[in-house]
Amino acid sequence: MSEPKDRTDVALLCGPAPAGDGMLVLRAREGRVEAGVARPLKDGAALHGGELVRLTPREGTPWLADVKTELSLPAPTPPPAPPTSPTSAHPGPARVTSEPYRDGWARIFGARTPPQAN
Repeated sequence: MSEPKDRTDVALLCGPAPAGDGMLVLRAREGRVEAGVARPLKDGAALHGGELVRLTPREGTPWLADVKTELSLPAPTPPPAPPTSPTSAHPGPARVTSEPYRDGWARIFGARTPPQAN
């Protein structure tokens, strides 16, 4: 039987985040160190990826906290890229140039007449 791996999950609180909405942290877990921002949970605010964690300050070292992961969320996926086509390279609304569209236009508004020569 193998020995259980070290399951220590610790966060070092490094100071306030630049935006002032949380704390900069260094988190050591599963043999790696990660940098991030810990923000307080706000009622009614959406969670956008990352993890929901509970920090418990250690006795005698309030800048060091044990971390318990309450919920792990997948990272948000970026929106799909718009399709690229030759007609999408111009500014303005979409150009509709299909044959059924032209036929419908001709039935409603009449066919184009060539300009008269002088």
